[in-house]
Amino acid sequence: MRLLLTASLVAGLAGSAVAHRDGPGPVRHRKSLGFGPVHKHAKYVSTPYQVVTNAFTRMSDDSDPIQVARLFVEDILGNQLSESSSYKIRKDSYTDSNTGITHVYVRQIINGLEVSDGDMNINVKDGLILSYGNSFFAGSAPSHLSQFALDDDVRHPHQEFCDGLIDELEMRYSSFLASEADQVVMGDAAAPAPKGNKAMQHLTHVHHSNCRFQQLPLKMAAQGSQDLDVRAPLLQFMVAATPSDAVVNDILSNYESHLAQMSEYVDVHHFAPSDEMPSLLVANVPDTVNPVKAKLAYIQVPGKDEDSVHLSLVWKFEVEMQDNWYEAAVSAAAPHRIISVVDWASDAAVPIPTPDTTATYNVFAFGLNDPEEGKRTIEKESFDTLASPVGWHSLPYANDPSFQGVKSTSKDFYRNTTTTWGNNVFAQENWEGQNAYVRNYRPDAGKSKVFDFPYKPKETNKTDALEEAQKYINATVTQLFYTTNMIHDLYYRYGFDEVSGNFQQYNFGRGGQGNDAVIANAQDGSGYNNANFMTPPDGQNGRMRMYLWNTAIPYRDGDFEAGIVIHELSHGLSTRLTGGPANSGCLPFGESGGMGEGWGDFLATTIRSTANYSDYAMGSWAANRVGGIRNYPYSLNETINPSTYKTLDKPGYFGVHAIGEVWAQILWVVSQGLIEKHGFTDTLFPPAALANGTVPEGDFYRPASGKKPLVPKHGNSLIFQLVLNAMKLQPCRPGFFEARDAIILADQTLTGGENFCTLWKGFSAKGLGPDASVVLRTPWGGGVRTDDFEVPLACDTY
Repeated sequence: MRLLLTASLVAGLAGSAVAHRDGPGPVRHRKSLGFGPVHKHAKYVSTPYQVVTNAFTRMSDDSDPIQVARLFVEDILGNQLSESSSYKIRKDSYTDSNTGITHVYVRQIINGLEVSDGDMNINVKDGLILSYGNSFFAGSAPSHLSQFALDDDVRHPHQEFCDGLIDELEMRYSSFLASEADQVVMGDAAAPAPKGNKAMQHLTHVHHSNCRFQQLPLKMAAQGSQDLDVRAPLLQFMVAATPSDAVVNDILSNYESHLAQMSEYVDVHHFAPSDEMPSLLVANVPDTVNPVKAKLAYIQVPGKDEDSVHLSLVWKFEVEMQDNWYEAAVSAAAPHRIISVVDWASDAAVPIPTPDTTATYNVFAFGLNDPEEGKRTIEKESFDTLASPVGWHSLPYANDPSFQGVKSTSKDFYRNTTTTWGNNVFAQENWEGQNAYVRNYRPDAGKSKVFDFPYKPKETNKTDALEEAQKYINATVTQLFYTTNMIHDLYYRYGFDEVSGNFQQYNFGRGGQGNDAVIANAQDGSGYNNANFMTPPDGQNGRMRMYLWNTAIPYRDGDFEAGIVIHELSHGLSTRLTGGPANSGCLPFGESGGMGEGWGDFLATTIRSTANYSDYAMGSWAANRVGGIRNYPYSLNETINPSTYKTLDKPGYFGVHAIGEVWAQILWVVSQGLIEKHGFTDTLFPPAALANGTVPEGDFYRPASGKKPLVPKHGNSLIFQLVLNAMKLQPCRPGFFEARDAIILADQTLTGGENFCTLWKGFSAKGLGPDASVVLRTPWGGGVRTDDFEVPLACDTY
């Protein structure tokens, strides 16, 4: 199978990416890479009755959940624990205040280095292990930092990727190869070479030995550590990552010069000693917008034998580019192979203190999906006192990026703003399509905070359509600010709070990492007909780009289609909740990446739905297509949407967006079963908190029972809660089965399992019954699936 590394390879098509937009001319697609090893040995145990280890038993209800998890890990690992093989409980572990479940995240440590894909997530309540996922490496630890012998017993985990990279190298570098043909000796990384050859030896490694690892001698320091240069593997990655042929040719032609210009320094920002290994920061890396973070780590690599797994020593990189933010693992020893890569940017799919004054906004109200569903109205700053204690327009001076490096003369702790700038989101235009945002234009409503701006775009010719859309930037940014804040507050009330990694500059002493409000760019100049969201780990700003759509005249502004905005913000939600807020690599590709798309569609569709059932399409207004931008609308009618689990085997369901719409359709069917059983609420917002911080039941929750969490009483609010709770319960890199089981477990912990058969009926109706299966799954999804439309035996009479 031969693939080209274009945007369609893994992350789906994206909009154009150009520095300036002077008119609606030709655009290019955002390039995105995503692949990694399949972890066949990984397991997810989804009920406490399956948690069986050598000697571990339930502990007392008042036991420290972290200690319970620690003892459980040590019981599982047994004699694997040694001086060279250990683990650490990650600092982003937390107790969910809504459910009382403690989510403990564990990372494997070998020779003092993290195994970057050696994860456990353990869910504990009242001394009981509810469920756990485990992808720890179970083999023997290598000696010191040396690698396993990477010979013919070890294969590259993604042969299809290697074939595709060969295609792309041949296509993109043909002119360079022609000019250097007499100098290049493919794959001979040790041979001396004239100018240009050394670069090619590093950068065309896939031609060597059919993409297998090559064992090369490594210089060992006296202390037993390897003298490994971070620059060469980083340049290797940039050649694969950059969308620019000019950058590629520059690296190839000036390889030694780039090596010399790249400077390294240690990233240490700890006032007190820390057990965290500091990162290297590498500056002056071609086609990056910030210094690259780099760490040595191990990664698990499949062997040629069906079940064999080896460790490879890699450099882990965090690479922020103009249109991508990558987490990549590249083998530390030459030739430097790209083992895995996750793009923290996720695309939408394209067709083919108490505030001094409460703000008001002229917007399409929350629940209206787009301009065809209703008219704009004046809406109040309806911030939630639990989610946004100081409103939407206040944040501390100390956490305000516009005051970085500037000493404030104010004696106040909080700064109150009159623009679309607050604790949850910074919203502004980004016509230049660049990464700057602090000084970009945003509307200023003055002391009254009345954000009332016109929006009446006129039909023009194609040449003037862009300028016409830009006339209404005040209304556009206001809408984006309003929708993003509403979603922040809504998701907060269902459990996406500070400790679980939400997006806020200031966390009010509630835990988690701050300084990560959403940077929301309206009418982003880097493309058309799209949107995307970049989700780095907790403590770093999420970045959302909303584009204009040139699918009609006047242009349609994606900022006014709430479903697109909600879909993108939901990438931040699912990425932070799955595998813990400090790990952004748990929804990388295949079924995992597809579900990241599917949750966005499902949540956006649930938010816009009403008590009068209707089918819904995604992106209909922006794309100017009645059927939207997916293969089918979301529907209970199988002639309208026939998708089942096995649909993923069909041609055209290779990418994450197609995978995601199958997952969203399954969730849609499941949700309608709960609505049929429990009814429908017209508002998904829980009741406002009382002055003492407690939440009344109202007509939203069932009567409280002791210390048990509040249970939404209606079907649409209940599925919303179960989906968010399940994201916290599922393992890193889940598939459809693990996500399904996590939702069923979420119901067990929330309601005592009263919806067990209702949930199974919904999943089974779309082929995801208990005996559904998949074989020969590839890193991107692939495989052969078998539908199961039966329900568990316990539900036979249901």
